[in-house]
Amino acid sequence: MASFRKRGSTWQYRIKHKDPLTHEQIEVSKGGFKTKKEAQLAARQEELRLNSDLEINGGDILLKHYLKEWLAEYKQGTVRKNTYILHERNVNTKILPYFKDIKLKDIKPLRYQKFINHLAEQGYSKRTIEIIHGTMFNALSTAVKPLKKLEENPCEGVTIPKIPKKKEKLAYINSDDISFFLKIARQDNYLYYIFFKTLLETGMRKGEAAALQRKDIDLKNNYLHINKSLDFQVKEGEERFGETKTYESERSIKISNSLARELTAHMKYLNDNRIVFNEVYEHELDLVFCREDGKPLPKSTLFNALNRILKKAGLNKMPIHGLRHTHAVLLLESGATMKFVQERLGHKNITITSDVYSHISEKLENSSVDGYEEYMNSLMS
Repeated sequence: MASFRKRGSTWQYRIKHKDPLTHEQIEVSKGGFKTKKEAQLAARQEELRLNSDLEINGGDILLKHYLKEWLAEYKQGTVRKNTYILHERNVNTKILPYFKDIKLKDIKPLRYQKFINHLAEQGYSKRTIEIIHGTMFNALSTAVKPLKKLEENPCEGVTIPKIPKKKEKLAYINSDDISFFLKIARQDNYLYYIFFKTLLETGMRKGEAAALQRKDIDLKNNYLHINKSLDFQVKEGEERFGETKTYESERSIKISNSLARELTAHMKYLNDNRIVFNEVYEHELDLVFCREDGKPLPKSTLFNALNRILKKAGLNKMPIHGLRHTHAVLLLESGATMKFVQERLGHKNITITSDVYSHISEKLENSSVDGYEEYMNSLMS
């Protein structure tokens, strides 16, 4: 029950409330109302809030403390590892550096909109801003329900600024250069050659290929089963194999007869190494692409090897992911549909595929124009 009193020229309300967890009597008060009626209306709203079990003073917690707790209790172990890492990175590198020591309850819609606008001013793409916003929106939705630290989510209704897409040249190897690239790779080192060739012919991500075990290869029917990813930065005692980037990334893909033959020969190479290295060989990992002793190929070693081979072949420097792009371009040049490319690469939806690979190959452009001209000539004849 609320009580009211006049202090000077303004009114104040006081409400006694029993904490639902500790059962202690808590007094909530607020003053500064011009009339008693204003104080009564405010007290009624506060009583409704308290009766709905909204956490008392929950919003007084610092945002940085709340987000750390949210990550630990609501995200770690409940979402895919890559998703958790993304949320954690957004919190530590984007959200907290901006908001610093602000209280949770002081995140107001206008202040949050200014944060979003700040990200745009820093040059982040619309997609990146949407991902960061997704982290904050998710966290503060939890603060509303089930935690009841806030009455409303201040991230509701935010406007993501329109940002012109930057035209970035996609890194890939032209089809005319692939044969020479593989020749140089084979001369450089067999292990890198077979790894890079498999990436070129399958479009797998490097972590997916590095995680392949012999049980994942069906050489009788020419299929690779992609169901995990190697964590190149795994710490002592942590699980070496993680989930694929998305649920859609778990897939089975058909491989060519020529690649199947090379992988068959590669299995014999692995068997020979198992015998030679015996006790020191990592038999339990059973990796397809590995060092001679069965241990995983280090990420830095693969990166350096690709740069070295590209330089020897006189080709432009590119990340290993460029081999995945190369495979997609080859598929499109061979006449594959965008839907087929999406499913083979394991993209979440076709929009991602079309955004990345539309209008990237001169051969595709020329064949499209030639096809259009041929069609128009048939109409005019």
